[in-house]
Amino acid sequence: MSNIVKTAFLLGVLSALFLFLGDVLGGAQGLVIGFIFAVGTNFFSYWFSDKIVLRMYGAQEVGPGHRLYQLVANLAQRASLPMPRCYVIPQASPNAFATGRNPQHAAVAATEGILRVLDDEELAGVLAHELAHVRHRDILISSIAATLAAAIMMVARFAFFFGGSRSDDRNGGSPIVLLLTMLLAPIAAMLIQAAISRSREFDADAGGAAIAGSPLGLVSALRKIESASHRVPLDANPATAHMFIIKPSLAGLMGLFSTHPPTEQRIAALMQLARP
Repeated sequence: MSNIVKTAFLLGVLSALFLFLGDVLGGAQGLVIGFIFAVGTNFFSYWFSDKIVLRMYGAQEVGPGHRLYQLVANLAQRASLPMPRCYVIPQASPNAFATGRNPQHAAVAATEGILRVLDDEELAGVLAHELAHVRHRDILISSIAATLAAAIMMVARFAFFFGGSRSDDRNGGSPIVLLLTMLLAPIAAMLIQAAISRSREFDADAGGAAIAGSPLGLVSALRKIESASHRVPLDANPATAHMFIIKPSLAGLMGLFSTHPPTEQRIAALMQLARP
């Protein structure tokens, strides 16, 4: 399935969730509001999802004098990709992601922690992985999924505090349906992200190894990030967990949904590439 079809599918399914939420919470009037909200959110998520996600993490853009920019510029040239914008996230936990709607409007973000923990070869492996996501045009799907899932979770929380406007006389099961909606809508959003994200990580690992010239830097980086991320958890929005190179440790129910293959499986696949 092409990324264009996947993106359309994602927008359609998550939009249907908006309509369902609107119908449960407000009947016919809620359905109209849900439709308007879905259309508006789809528009903004397509054009501005990268800016929304970067702002969530207080990311600051860096220029040519920065180590991150220099490594990305070298790798982008190797990969024959346009130079992405580069951002630093002010968090101590080591992690990174790429965002944007296409290679011409891409951005790569890395935490302060990953810049401290990794040497240049390891960091190049991570950044090459993110540029592989850019080359494969995965970044639009990831960014839209993050924006829409965050919006759905916000609506579900609104439902929890304010409830629906339907009367019990019109819909005797309304309280039960409302409770199910509040529980299932965020879970559905996360499961959709997981279904789209998991298989792409292996492809991005292999593509990143090709861009970097060797899989060994990424192998070492994944080991370091996996270990450090448990000691220094990332303060991450669950809706964006699928975007990072290593899934952030999430507390509660959202921590049960894996958007990444196990790190050891990724390392094993990369080591296969390293064999002559």
